Amino acid sequence: MKNLTQIQTSSEEREALTKLVKGKNTAQKVVLRAKIVLLYTEGHKQESIAGKLAINRITVGLWLHRYHQGGIKSLLKDASRSGRIPEITEKKEKEIVEATLHTKPEGATHWSTRTLAAKQGVSKMTIQRIWKKYNLKPHIVKNFKISTDKYFVEKVKDIIGLYMNPPDRALVISVDEKSQIQALDRTQPGLPLKKGRVGTMTHDYKRNGTTTLFAAMNILDGKVIGECYPQHTHKEFLKFLKKINKETPTELDLHLIVDNYGTHKKEEVNQWLTKHPRFKLHFTPTSSSWLNLVERFFSEITNKMIRRGAFTSVPHLIGAIDKFLQVHNKNPKIFTWTKDADTIIEKVNRARETFNKLETC
Repeated sequence: MKNLTQIQTSSEEREALTKLVKGKNTAQKVVLRAKIVLLYTEGHKQESIAGKLAINRITVGLWLHRYHQGGIKSLLKDASRSGRIPEITEKKEKEIVEATLHTKPEGATHWSTRTLAAKQGVSKMTIQRIWKKYNLKPHIVKNFKISTDKYFVEKVKDIIGLYMNPPDRALVISVDEKSQIQALDRTQPGLPLKKGRVGTMTHDYKRNGTTTLFAAMNILDGKVIGECYPQHTHKEFLKFLKKINKETPTELDLHLIVDNYGTHKKEEVNQWLTKHPRFKLHFTPTSSSWLNLVERFFSEITNKMIRRGAFTSVPHLIGAIDKFLQVHNKNPKIFTWTKDADTIIEKVNRARETFNKLETC
């Protein structure tokens, strides 16, 4: 490097180097390299350049040599590296993937990075890299249940048809009960949120009773009719139907989407529905609560109010629920269904075929 021939630069090259140094969007490492070359072309020695820029002289010689070999382009990118030698072979990698997918550790339900690393004789970081590469997550499991309703297809098409193509002069209303909401009070006050510290709450609590929230969400505008009752029998369901009847325009038909809970099919309920023909009930398939859009509202109220709340009594809890309903209805959130019925039916059929194959194995 000491014997590097004096670098000759044209005025155009010096202008380009100066632009790199002064450019607002130029990476700092490129600015440094351009400064090295400019100072050298001005007659400064390598030791002097290193002192001015507070860098190692070897670094100065390195980039002068790169510039001498490749010009300005050589300053814009790092030199290519040979790369790290793989620590395991493709055969070993495949063996680890197969073990993750098709085996279990002794005395446990799934592998961890440490247990599989010990079994395979590699580091846990190697297991992490391979799991990331193949998107393997043995520590995560999702719940599911395939509906066995013999009218599954018909019910799915009926309900999604209401969501995506609602009938004229009618309201589509998603109805359900969120039962056994507990009025839980914490045994000690928690610390408030502050800079550098999250809020806290005790893990233990005192039970102060329960209530059941009946909710009816208008699919058109997202507004919710709600009422809390101490139980959720057919008597409470009848009371709630009467409340819906009072709070909706009388000239419109009402298409209510409900689940298969027994209270919705009681004789007293059927008799009342016969006397009020504008009410038309549409039942979701068994084990398919995800088809009922009001479940999204229940998720909202759980996450935003119930889960982290502290309630000294059932009336306190009911008051908080009523307040949430009021705030929600001032600026309601509309949940829009997007998946068509055929797509859902095809996906469920694939899942059912996979499940049947597993059962026969």
